[in-house]
Amino acid sequence: MEQYDLLVIGGGINGAGIARDAAGRGLRVLLCEKDDLAAHTSSASTKLIHGGLRYLEYYAFGLVRKALQEREVLLDAAPHIMWPLRFVMPHDAGQRPAWLIRCGLFLYDHLARRRRLAGSQRIRLDRHPAGRPLQARYPQGFVYSDGWVNDARLVVLNAIDAAERGATILTRTACVAARRQGDGWQATLQGACGQQTTVSARAVVNAAGPWVQQLLGGVIQAPARHAIRLVKGSHIIVKRLFDHPYAYLFQNPDQRIIFAIPYEQDFTLIGTTDVEYHGDAAQVAIDGDEVAYLCQMSNRYFTQQISPADIVATYAGVRPLLDDDAANASGVTRDYALALDTDGAPLLSVFGGKITTYRKLAEQVVDQLAPLLGNTRPTWTAGAHLPGGQLPGGDFDAFVATLQADKPWLPAALALRLARAYGSRVHTVLGNATTLAGLGAEIQPGLYEAELRYLVEKEWATCADDILWRRSKLRLHLPAGADAAVDAWLSGYRGVSPAAMP
Repeated sequence: MEQYDLLVIGGGINGAGIARDAAGRGLRVLLCEKDDLAAHTSSASTKLIHGGLRYLEYYAFGLVRKALQEREVLLDAAPHIMWPLRFVMPHDAGQRPAWLIRCGLFLYDHLARRRRLAGSQRIRLDRHPAGRPLQARYPQGFVYSDGWVNDARLVVLNAIDAAERGATILTRTACVAARRQGDGWQATLQGACGQQTTVSARAVVNAAGPWVQQLLGGVIQAPARHAIRLVKGSHIIVKRLFDHPYAYLFQNPDQRIIFAIPYEQDFTLIGTTDVEYHGDAAQVAIDGDEVAYLCQMSNRYFTQQISPADIVATYAGVRPLLDDDAANASGVTRDYALALDTDGAPLLSVFGGKITTYRKLAEQVVDQLAPLLGNTRPTWTAGAHLPGGQLPGGDFDAFVATLQADKPWLPAALALRLARAYGSRVHTVLGNATTLAGLGAEIQPGLYEAELRYLVEKEWATCADDILWRRSKLRLHLPAGADAAVDAWLSGYRGVSPAAMP
C-alpha cells in the first residue's frame, strides 16, 4: 500500500494549489481528481484575476484587500498566462451616482499596494477608443485595472509544479472511500476503468469544490461545519464586437454586472450570470433565460446588437460559495472557510473561495496541516514562478520577439500561441525541431504532433476536450471534426481504440 503524508481530493484550482504548496514543503502528496484537472468550476470562470470591485458595496473590504494583494503576486508568477487588463465602465444618470463610483474606485486603487497596474480615472467616452463601440447615450465613464488569467492553464501549471516537487497527480481517479484507521487514513481510489487501489495518508484535504459536502456525507462520513451555496455562472462567446484591448464592466438595472472581454483574438466573452443552482454540478449548462439576459445586457451598451444566433460557444460553471445567508446569489460572499477536524487523523475541508485567492488559501491550508505532520518548513509560494513563468524581466512581448528571432521558421501566430500557453517551457514543447516539419504531422491547423505529445506526457491530457478546450481554446478556431481528429491521433499514440478512451 502506497503511503503519503497528504491526500488531496479535488483537482480544481484549490486542490492543485494545495498540492503544490505542500509538495514544495517536502510533504509526500497524492492528488486525485475524478475527472480532468480544472474540469468543472476552475475552467468556467470569467478568467479574471481581480479584487472584486462590486464586493465593496457589500462592505467586504477584507476580501477585496486580500484579493488585490494576491493579484500582484499572481501577475508576477506567470506573465505568460496572466497579464494586466484595463476595464472601462460606461456611466449614465440612471446608474449608481458618479461620486459613489469614484469613491469605490479610490478604495479599489488604495486598499493594497499596486506595482504593475495603473490607477483608475474618469474618461470622456466620446474621445476614448473604448467609446466607439458604445451607444451615444454613454458619454462618460471610468477606467480601472485588473488582471486576466487563463484559468484552466493556471490549474495545470500548479499541478505540474506539484508533480515536479514530488507529488503524485492522478486524474480520472475518484476517491470512493476514506476512513480513519489508527493515526492515519485509508482511502480507496477508483480509476476510469473501474480498477481500485488502496492508499494510506496521514491527513486528508477535501477540496472537492461543489462536491465538498457530498464527499463529507458519503465518502468520508464526517460532519460538515459549513454549508455551500451553488451559484451558476454562465458565459457566451460571440465574434469580436470591438477591436481595441480594453474590457468592459457593465452595470445593469437589476444591480448585477456583466463583463465584455476581448477573447482569443477573434471573439468577445460576455458574462457572467448569478443564478441559484440545485441540479447536478457535473451537468451544468447555460439556459435560454441566461442567453437572453446576456444578449439583452450586451445590446443595452453596444451599438452592434447580438442575438442567440450570433453565439459561437457557451460555457457554464457552478461556483461553490460559502453560504452566508445572503438574500440573493450576487451577494453571496466569495471568501472561504477552512474547517480542520482533528478528531483523529487530520481532515481539512475547503468551503468557498475564488480563483484570485487560491494561492493564499493553499498556503493557509498547509500552514494548518504541516505542524500536525511534523513539518516546519516555511511558506514559499509568494515569490515563486509557476512553470513557464520565468521570462526575462517578466516581459512577455520581449520573450516572444526573442523566440521568433531564434526560430524564424515558426509562423508568427503559432509562436505567439505557444508562448502564451507554455511560456519559457515552449522550448520543451518544440524539442530539437529546426523546421516546421520537425514538429511532426499537423493534426489540425496549427496543432502539431510535438505539442500533442507534450500535453499527453506532461499535462495529463487524455482526450480532445482536455486539449481543445481546457489546455487551449483551439476548438474556437478549428473546423468541425477537430475533436474526432485529435481523438483518433490520441488513440493511435496510445495504441488503444477510441472507445476505450476516457
